[in-house]
Amino acid sequence: MKDSVNDRTDRYGGSLENRCRFPLEVVEAIVDEIGADKVGIRLSPYANYSEAGDSNPKALGLYMVESLNKYGILYCHMVEPRMIKLGEKKEGPHSLFPMRKAFNGTFIAAGGFNREDGIKAVEEGRADLVAYGRFFLANPDLPRRFELDAPLNKYDRSTFYIADPVVGYTDYPFLLS
Repeated sequence: MKDSVNDRTDRYGGSLENRCRFPLEVVEAIVDEIGADKVGIRLSPYANYSEAGDSNPKALGLYMVESLNKYGILYCHMVEPRMIKLGEKKEGPHSLFPMRKAFNGTFIAAGGFNREDGIKAVEEGRADLVAYGRFFLANPDLPRRFELDAPLNKYDRSTFYIADPVVGYTDYPFLLS
């Protein structure tokens, strides 16, 4: 979808509409097969992972959520603009709020949230839900820790996406009762 990496010259390249055609066709096919109430999508229009950025990420995000509305999907999960590169959080002038306002379904925000940021995002209407990926990996009892405002285990990024079925995914300690 991003213009820095999509150099196609067919109906899937060039204009914003063309670059978004494929993911929207996939959403339509899945909705037709299993129903919109079982379909969600994750988008990161502002991210520049692997140098795959877009010259107008706001327009890209807005076009996608407005287009997704016609399918009535359950949720749209978007990565905050402050998450530019993997592990790098940088506050800036951009926001997901225009996309949140434009999307008719449940809106999930992700990207560097801590407990306080997440509560504030929901209270201010910037998201319906907040995702805490890395914190959940390291804290299998994260909702309880948030409820108690208890300290969090630190995650170990070196154990992410490794073949070991235990290390880094099931070995983090729970709170003591």
